[in-house]
Formats: sequence, C-alpha cells, structure tokens
Amino acid sequence: MIARKSIAALAAIFALGMGAAQGQTLRIGLASEPTSMDPHYHQATPNDALSAHAFNTLVSADAGMKLAPGLATAWKPLDDTTWEFTLRQGVKFSNGAPFTAEDVIFTFCRVLNNPQAIAGSYANIARKIDRIDVKDGATLVVTTKAPYPLLANELTRMWILWSGIVQHGQIRFDPQHNCGVTGPWPKMEDFNSGKNAIGTGPYALKSFVRGTAVALERNDGYWGSKPAWKDVVMTPVPNAGPRLTGLLAGDFDLIENPAARDLKRLDGDKRFKYVVTPSVRVLFLQLDVGRSPSPQVHAPDGKNPLQDLRVRQAISMAIDRKAIAQRIMDGAATPAYQFLPDGMFGALPHAPELKYDPAAAKKLLAEAGYPDGFAMTLAATNDRYINDAAVAQAVAQYLSRIGIKTDVNAMTRSVFFPQRAKREFSFAMGGWGSDTGEASSFLTYWVTSLDTARGLGTSNYGGYSDPEFDKVFRQAITTVDPAQREKLLRQSVRRALDQLPSIPLHFESSAWAFRSDIAYEGRADQLTLAGSAKPAR
Repeated sequence: MIARKSIAALAAIFALGMGAAQGQTLRIGLASEPTSMDPHYHQATPNDALSAHAFNTLVSADAGMKLAPGLATAWKPLDDTTWEFTLRQGVKFSNGAPFTAEDVIFTFCRVLNNPQAIAGSYANIARKIDRIDVKDGATLVVTTKAPYPLLANELTRMWILWSGIVQHGQIRFDPQHNCGVTGPWPKMEDFNSGKNAIGTGPYALKSFVRGTAVALERNDGYWGSKPAWKDVVMTPVPNAGPRLTGLLAGDFDLIENPAARDLKRLDGDKRFKYVVTPSVRVLFLQLDVGRSPSPQVHAPDGKNPLQDLRVRQAISMAIDRKAIAQRIMDGAATPAYQFLPDGMFGALPHAPELKYDPAAAKKLLAEAGYPDGFAMTLAATNDRYINDAAVAQAVAQYLSRIGIKTDVNAMTRSVFFPQRAKREFSFAMGGWGSDTGEASSFLTYWVTSLDTARGLGTSNYGGYSDPEFDKVFRQAITTVDPAQREKLLRQSVRRALDQLPSIPLHFESSAWAFRSDIAYEGRADQLTLAGSAKPAR
C-alpha cells in the first residue's frame, strides 16, 4: 500500500512543484503501469496509452473507436489488396526532424526486427504487407499479400518511429535485405532511457522509472491542438483504495479505475466528478487444449481433461458470471456470453446465455470420465485488470465446488505475460480489448490456428486448432464485402462458442475520477490520455 505521504513525494519528484503545478501539471494515478516506453514492445492498454502521448499512428480512433485522421489525412482502398494513404504535411518529430514516408516504412520494418516484442502483435500487421511504394513523396501505396479489409483499423496501433534512431541508407520495404538499415535495430532499453523515444505526439518523454512514475512534457512543436497541460506525471498505484485516497488528498488530479463501490463516496462532493464508460474489453479463460499431458493439470488418468469438450463446457457452467459482475466487480461489468459486446460488427445479435448450472457441470464431468474431478492451477495477473486477482479466486472457488480443485497463481503482469507467451500455463485468465471494433480481433489472435507467416493465432497459447473454424474464419478476414464478412464472422463466433477453447467471463466498464475543475472523456478502448482531460468551462 502506498501511503499518502509517499504519493505526494513521488509526484513532487517529477512535477514542477505544487504551486506551479496547478493548471500546468496533470497528475494521474494509474491502476496498471506501462511496462515499456517502446511502442512496439507489448500490445497492452497501459502501454498503448503511454505511446499515444509521445507517438502518432497513420489512422487514429476517437473515444468511441471511430476512425479519424492521424499522420494520414486520408486513405482509401484502390482494390482488394491495394491501399492509398495521403500523409500529413508539415509534421515534425519532437526533436525537430520532419516526418516523411521513410519513417512509416522504417516503422513497418522495425516491428519485423524486434526480438524483444511479446506475442508479435505489431509484426502481424507488417507480415501481411507485400509492398510499400511512395508516390509524389506525400502518398503511400500499400499492397497486401491478400485482401486485408481491416488494414486501416489495424493501423490505429502502429506507432510511427523516427527513422533517424538507426544508421541506414535508403529506407525501403525490403525485409529480406534489412530494409536499408545498416546499424543495429533499436532495443527497448533505448526507448525507456529516452534516447529513442522520439515521436510526433503531443508530449515528449522526460523520464520513465519503472515502479515510480512516468514524466512527460508538452511537445510545443506538435502538429495538432495544443495540450492543456504543460507537464504530465503518471504514478502507478495498483490498489484502488490508495489511488482514491491520493485523489481525495489532492495528490492526484485524475485517477483511473476507482473501485465501483467507492464511487458513491464522491457523490455529493463538489470537489470531484467521475465518469463510467462501457468498454470492449472481455475477461476470459484460455485453456490448454493442444497438449496432453499439460504442465499444470493433474488428472487421475494422467491425461489432459481440458481436451474434452464436455470438461470445457462444465467449467463454463460452473461459473456464475452474474454474481461475479455484481459482487466482485460491484456492477461495473457485464456478463459476457461471447467475445465482443452485442451490436459490434460480427458479434452475434443475441448470444445465448452461458448459464450457471453446477449440477449439469458435475454431470458433464462424470460423463467425461472425471466423476471425482481433477486438479489444476489458474494463472492470472494481480495488477492488470480490474479486480483480476479477486475474479480469479472466485473462478477457482466455483470450479472447486464441482470437483475441479483449482489453485490460483496470481502474479504481476511483468512475470505473467512472458510466462504465458512461453506456454508455461495450462489454464490462464486474460483480457482483450477488440480495438478494431469487430469480432475478428479476438478470433485472429486467440482462437485461430497458429500461422506466424500470416500473423494468425499468435496469442493462441492453448494450442487450439480446428480446421472447420479456420476455413470459415480465414475466408472472413479476406472478404472485403462487409455484409458477407459479417456473416462469416458470426459463423466463426458460433463455432468458437460451441468448442470453447476460450471461455468468456465479462466485459469491463472503466471509470475515471477527477477534480471537478476538470472535464474528462472516457474511452471505450480504456486508454487513459492526458488529452482527454481539459479544464472545465
């Protein structure tokens, strides 16, 4: 627990002083700390939120996830595999260097040459590209290896780097020949130190100290609207109680994810306001269905029970999602019966409820040959998602009631994510925000069979492979016609729910609390941005 004095001390170290800070420095209390200043290290919401301050993407997304111009002022498909992007002119990086098409090409090359990256989610985009041609210096023509209807959506998370951070000759999209780069490719440590943290975003990095704070200063050469705050200090406070205490004590101006049960403490207090925004982040369980035996599952017959569909169905039936949403999440969540909220593109219009039925779950276990159950470990984070450790404990208790003795191994995300990427878990709880706004986002990474060359299944740590699913889904993601693509995506969602290689739990709602002299706009993608906070009128 971080005491009030400690929070104040940390903020004082990085801020300009309390007197000067008023109206100049925005002090933010983070629920989850970014793990790197490298914008291509790990696609995680805290990391993307930090990247959005210092870097830009070709295509942006607003608070409701609607596409908007970024470093590209316009884009359009020329045919099924060719896209044209018009680059914004007059943009400069934080060091004064001009933004050019060469920087975009270098960025696509760098994500393909980043061995420190976790899961390779950024590289998945670049792997789909065949050619990048520059026309008239201000227009990029991108040719993909196959129809890629979501290219513009995917580019909302491809943060553009300055090509000058490496030694190079003429930059060209030629991955087989190092793209013209003649020196070493940049490493994560050089971004964290600030050496390579050179972007076109509204802020520049002052300091990045893991476990302490991130300090940013306004980029006065920013091409867009001038940010309201000269300095921004982001301090990680994983526990909701101390985070709210810091706000009430005046140590923070804005905090993310106050506990829903604590929001009523702010009602009637004219010093503070809050917003609650539904998100597209689904919390889910991923099961190891590709190996037998599996390292953290122990069954009497020595096999991996998770490979049996009846066992997966029993696990789903054993969990009371409504109780978790109301009691553990304090109402700030919605039970999930699919991987994207109703109404989103490709989601089922009315997904059947995944019912809580422990008696039926026990019956299914017996039919599968495990009348006395088995034992396994549920791996989870304790500092990444809202109430993640408490949710994991609740899931374990539900499963233990039907005979599946479940231990919880909750750990910091800096330990969890690398271990999960190495498939060290048999049963893990994770979260995913579908930032493209359609059902293909979750399915691309978590459900479809691994195909690294195509950027598919790169988060499929459970080893699930279903030819019937793959056939329909791969057709869906290369279908340009929206109506046909949505039809195919819904077929894919139904198949994934029928087979349950991953089991949805709930959709988070995000909350932000702040001083009453601040106006804040919550985002469906859960990004906490200094630019979303403005002095109240």
